[in-house]
Amino acid sequence: MTDKPVHLPERLALLSDLNAASYLSEAVLAGKESAPAILIDKAAEPLSGDEARSMLAPVRDLLDEAMYRYRDDKPTRADAWLAPRLHATLRLDRREAADRRRWNHLALGVGPDYVTWRHMPEPRQDGKAPMVSANRFRGAHHTQAFARLWWAAELFRNGPDYGPVVTACTQQDMLNTVLRLDAIDHRPTAQAMVRLIERGSVRTGREINALAGAVNTSAATLMYEVIAPDVERDGESLRGWIEASQWASPVTYDMLPEGPEEVPAPEGSVDLLVDYFAELFDDVRVRGRVDKPAETD
Repeated sequence: MTDKPVHLPERLALLSDLNAASYLSEAVLAGKESAPAILIDKAAEPLSGDEARSMLAPVRDLLDEAMYRYRDDKPTRADAWLAPRLHATLRLDRREAADRRRWNHLALGVGPDYVTWRHMPEPRQDGKAPMVSANRFRGAHHTQAFARLWWAAELFRNGPDYGPVVTACTQQDMLNTVLRLDAIDHRPTAQAMVRLIERGSVRTGREINALAGAVNTSAATLMYEVIAPDVERDGESLRGWIEASQWASPVTYDMLPEGPEEVPAPEGSVDLLVDYFAELFDDVRVRGRVDKPAETD
């Protein structure tokens, strides 16, 4: 299995897609060889400045802790623990998070062992060695190992509250399917879907996928931003939160951190969409679900 990098620089960096791809050999993807840490460090572009949020050690410590905590459990369980803490440690804005080079370096230069531990599939029945998909190291925001966690935390947090992120990340189909939807960028929509999980209306992966399909289809004709408006986002709160990384303490492992002091999504808008999505869900067909028979007079 992939080892922890033997060479870790002091600061995080950027690694181009082209360079990242050159190190993703079949042996690395199969966990039989470790990514060449020194070569990756030489190919990476250091982040400018000396901000505390660019230090590598706190991120690496999170990965070590996640693998230790869930060493005897399913690796998928680590997502709900790591996502909010990774988000609160990196303290990025969305422009920075959209730079794939940042996640390439995090996956190959900082935590390739974590990516392999978390995303190595079960042994294959044909006897061939299982391999981690390359898009877990370098890929879209909804597939790359660390980008998906950061964006889940960003899109499902409710202002400073990461509680909804934990709920979302306990359901893999919220990451695998819902994170791909454009509609999820609307905060009341994201919160309404989480509320349906919290109250037990939607429980299984099949049900989440069915709900996601219904929400996405409905969004083509009904503008959620109009019927369930969000408040205007305050960029000042985010900037202050990012600046506070210079003196902020490391995130705690046993208590959720706090995100930017933004106003939460309006409760009225969330409640309206909870009711609307519940009606949508009642009308969709879910494979394997046994619906209650219709009542008769």
